[in-house]
Amino acid sequence: MKITSVNIKKLDTTDSKCKAIASVLLNDCFAVHDIKIIEGDNGLFIAMPSKKTPTGDYRDIVHPINPKTRKIFEDEILKAYRELKEQD
Repeated sequence: MKITSVNIKKLDTTDSKCKAIASVLLNDCFAVHDIKIIEGDNGLFIAMPSKKTPTGDYRDIVHPINPKTRKIFEDEILKAYRELKEQD
């Protein structure tokens, strides 16, 4: 698996912890949208797309299966986000 494209949409919310929304393209053939970039207590992290269940909990719709894959997603997305911020 290779992330072949990352698109970032910065959000105009200074009081929100959610700073941007990312979309990634895998192997030029599979897209994942609505990955949130969040400012947490220990820095930036990503939250995968999720939906609210009938019980009120949230469940990821798509997600990496192992820590190595999660790190690939997080590294690529946060790199693209930082590059976009530098352009401002």
